[in-house]
Amino acid sequence: MSEPVTPATDLQLGLDTFGDVTVDPATGERLGHPEVIRGIVEQAVLAEEVDLDVFSIGEHHRDDFAVSAPDVVLAAIAARTERIGLGTAVTVLSSDDPVRVYERFATLDALSNGRAEITLGRGSFTESFPLFGFDLGDYERLFTEKLDLWAALQGEGSVTWDRGELRAPLRDVRVYPTTERGSIPTWIGVGGSPESVVRAARYGFPLMLAIIGGEPARFAPFADLYRRALDEFEIPARPIGVHSPGFVAESDDEARELLFPHFKANRDRIGAERGWGPATREQYDAEVDHGALFVGAPETVARKIADAVRALGIQRFDLKYSNGTMPHEQLLRSIELYGTQVAPRVREFLAAEPVRA
Repeated sequence: MSEPVTPATDLQLGLDTFGDVTVDPATGERLGHPEVIRGIVEQAVLAEEVDLDVFSIGEHHRDDFAVSAPDVVLAAIAARTERIGLGTAVTVLSSDDPVRVYERFATLDALSNGRAEITLGRGSFTESFPLFGFDLGDYERLFTEKLDLWAALQGEGSVTWDRGELRAPLRDVRVYPTTERGSIPTWIGVGGSPESVVRAARYGFPLMLAIIGGEPARFAPFADLYRRALDEFEIPARPIGVHSPGFVAESDDEARELLFPHFKANRDRIGAERGWGPATREQYDAEVDHGALFVGAPETVARKIADAVRALGIQRFDLKYSNGTMPHEQLLRSIELYGTQVAPRVREFLAAEPVRA
C-alpha cells in the first residue's frame, strides 16, 4: 500500500456546531432556540469571512441543542455566503428516510451553487428514534439498510432497491431534484468501531473520525484500517477527516478558564443521562494537555492540529467550536482566531514537515 501524502495546501479546515443552547453573558440565562439558530447563521457568515473551508451543523432532538433540521439552517447560510462548504455533523440516517434526505440536500446543493455535503452516522444521541417511531432494537439494522439505499441513490439514475427488511423496496424510480454534480458528497461519521470503518470503505465514502476523548494518535489504527480496506475493495484513496471539540482564545490560560464551566455543565448533563461521574478539573486539564480538546492560544491549537494531521495522515480537520452554554460572543472570537491565526499557522507547520500516513 502506497503512503499517501497530504500537502499543506490540500488540508481542509472546517468548523462544526451542534447548535448548543448558549447563555446571555450578562444574565447567565439560557437563550431561546430561535435566537441561538440566528446566531449560528452569523457564526457561519464569519467563518467564510475568515476564509475557512467548511461549516457543518449537527442534528439533535433535545432541548439543549437548537437544531433539529440542519438543512434548513444551512439553506439560510447559503443565502448569506458564496464560497464556504456546507455540511452536517452528523445526519442521523437511521431515523430518517434516505430518499427524503437526498431530496433535501439536493435542494440545498442547488441553493448553494454546489456547496452541499453530508456526513451520515448512527448518532450517539437516540431521541430521534422514539420521536419518529423507530425501534432502538433495530439501531444497527436501520443504519445498515438505509446506508445501502443512500449509496444506491448516488449517481441519480434509475434505482431499483430491494435489499431491506425495514424499509419498502423501490422499483425503477428516480429522485428529484437532481444535482449538477450527479451526487451528494458523503462522509461517514465513525466513533471508533472497526466494523463502521470497513463499511465506509466498502461503499467508497470518505471517513470522518469523531475524536472526542483521548489522544488523537490512538485513532491511527482506524485510519490505517480504512486505507487497507479501500485497497482490499480496489477503491481509490478517499479522504479521512477528524472532528474534535475545542476553543481558541488570546492565551492558553484564558482559553482554559473560559471554556471549563461550559464544558463541565455540558458534560455533566450528558453524563448524568449515561451514568458517568461529574467531570473534574483534573480530567479536563489532562484532556486539554494530551487528549482531544483542542484548547488554547492560536499557536497551541495550531500545533496540536498539525500533530494530529501528521499522526493520522488526514485531509480534513473540523473543530467543534460550540461548547455547551458558551456565549455567542465568545464563539465568534474563537472562530475569528481559528480562521485568521490558527489555520495559516497549521499550514506553515505542515509545509515545513510534509504529512505521510
